Amino acid sequence: MSTVGALFGLALAFGLVLVLRGGPPARHPRLDDRLAPYVGRPDVSRAALRGGGRPGPRPREWVVAGRAVGDVVAGWIDRLLPGGAGIRRRLSAAGRPGSVPAFRAEQVRWAAAGLLAGAVSGGALGGGTGLVLLTPIGALAGGLGRDWWLSVQVRRRTEALRAELPVIAELLALAVTAGEAPVAALRRVSVACRGELGRELTRVVDESRSGAGLTTALEELAARTALEPLVRFVDGFVIALDRGTPLAEVLRAQASDVREAGHRALLEAGGRREIAMMVPVVFLILPVTVLFALYPGLVSISLLTR
Repeated sequence: MSTVGALFGLALAFGLVLVLRGGPPARHPRLDDRLAPYVGRPDVSRAALRGGGRPGPRPREWVVAGRAVGDVVAGWIDRLLPGGAGIRRRLSAAGRPGSVPAFRAEQVRWAAAGLLAGAVSGGALGGGTGLVLLTPIGALAGGLGRDWWLSVQVRRRTEALRAELPVIAELLALAVTAGEAPVAALRRVSVACRGELGRELTRVVDESRSGAGLTTALEELAARTALEPLVRFVDGFVIALDRGTPLAEVLRAQASDVREAGHRALLEAGGRREIAMMVPVVFLILPVTVLFALYPGLVSISLLTR
C-alpha cells in the first residue's frame, strides 16, 4: 500500500506542476494566437462549415485542461528528444497534416494509456513489484507504439503511391501527347484519380495556381515523399520542363522505368517471402516428416532387440 500511495502522490504532484506550467499566467501567447482574430475564424471547423457555418459547442473544461497538459508535456519531450526533422519528414511521407509537437502530444496520450494499462495489470497481479515494473513498461510501450504506428502509416502510403504511379504516369503521357499543357494534364489526371497520388497531384496543381510555380510545387512533392521512383519521376518531369525536352517522350520513358522498378520490387518481395517460407518448412514440417518416416522403424528395432 505504501508503494501505491507513493505512486499516486507522485502522479498528483506531477499533474499539479503541469497545470501550473500550462496555465494562462505561465503560458505566453503565440504569434498564431495573436494574429488569429485578424486573419480568420479558427474556432469554426470544417464540419461546422459544411453543416451551415455555425461553430460547434465549446469543449468541456476537462478537455481543455487535458489538451493544455498534453501540449506542455509534448513541448518538454520535443526539447529533450532529438529527431524533430526526421519526425516531420515521416509525417509528410505518411500524408498526415500536423506538426512535431502535435505528434509528441499523441505520444504522450499513448504513453498515458500504456501507463494506465500497466498499472491495472500490475494491480491485477497483486501490486507491489508487478505494479512498479509494469507501470513504466506500459508507458514506454505506449510511446514507442505511437512511433511504430507512424512507421506503419508511412509504409502503407508508400505502397499505395508505388501502385498508383505507373498508371498516373501513363495517363500524363497520354494527356500531354494529346496536346494539353503540363498544368492542364496534371489537373485532368488529378481529377480522374482518387488515390493518394491523385491527392498529391491536386495539391501540386493548387500550389501552382496559387503562384508558387509548377516546378516549385513538383519539387516540394518530391521533398515530402518517401518513394524513390516517384522522386525520379518528378526530377525527370522538372528537367524536361526546364530544358524544353519533349515531355511526352520523357513521361513514357519514366512510366516504363516505374513499371520496371515495380517489377524488380515484386521480385525482391517474392524472394524475401520464399526465404521466410523456408523457416516453417525446415523447422516444423521437415522434422515431423522425418519423425513419421523413422518412428515405425525405430519401434520395430526396439521390439526385435528385446
